[in-house]
Amino acid sequence: MEKMRIGVISDTHILSLSSAVNLAEQLLDGPFSEVDAILHAGDHIFEGLSDCFDPIPWYSVRGNMDASHAMFPIQRIVTISQVRIGMAHGWGPVKGIEECVQSCFDPAEIDVLVFGHSHQPVCRWYGSVLLFNPGSAMDRRSAPNHTVGILTLGSTVSGEIIIID
Repeated sequence: MEKMRIGVISDTHILSLSSAVNLAEQLLDGPFSEVDAILHAGDHIFEGLSDCFDPIPWYSVRGNMDASHAMFPIQRIVTISQVRIGMAHGWGPVKGIEECVQSCFDPAEIDVLVFGHSHQPVCRWYGSVLLFNPGSAMDRRSAPNHTVGILTLGSTVSGEIIIID
């Protein structure tokens, strides 16, 4: 099975086209230079962000700060290279966010769970599911750095958190 690299972002909170273009250029010239697809775990704010990464396939979910009429689903399962990736932004307090997003999916249905909301990077296994939150590329809040993630999919699955400051 051919390995695939998937760029993962969340909580970008972008307000303008110029900020979207700047982020896309930074990521495409850096950690996302060789990605096969991009996952966004919500709180885009600026819905046109995906256009800045065209033609790379883009999959996303709606965050609590995205407009209620946003074109993104609340949660979804995306299958890439036979790996089932559950996506949900999350809600509520940061404490307990992992349990919150895990409640959206049957663990037997997914291999990876991508989420956001907390702005805190997470890359750890919970049973047979990789829990993966890339943190935030634009709004680090209490996290020490701005971060994004890379998932590597193949005969095994792995995740990496990348500091972009």
